[in-house]
Amino acid sequence: MHVTGIISAIIVGLVIGVLARLLIPGRQNIPIWLTIVIGIIAALIGTAIAGGLGVANTRGIDWIELIIQIVLAIIGVLLASSLYARRRVS
Repeated sequence: MHVTGIISAIIVGLVIGVLARLLIPGRQNIPIWLTIVIGIIAALIGTAIAGGLGVANTRGIDWIELIIQIVLAIIGVLLASSLYARRRVS
């Protein structure tokens, strides 16, 4: 991965993570850095899944790939916020 690939992964991860937080109702008590990490991981896994399904490289915007990435990020943020809240209570 090149430097531009790393920077773009961070930017995409930030956007995907923030979108996930916005789509989940209520307040998530996780740090923003964790949201970015979850977004980056969701973007990478979502791209791999979209590649496996054959929808990663289409003409124009890859909407299916973006939807997969956002859904994975939502699941990741929900899991992280529930685990983070449980850890803070104990």
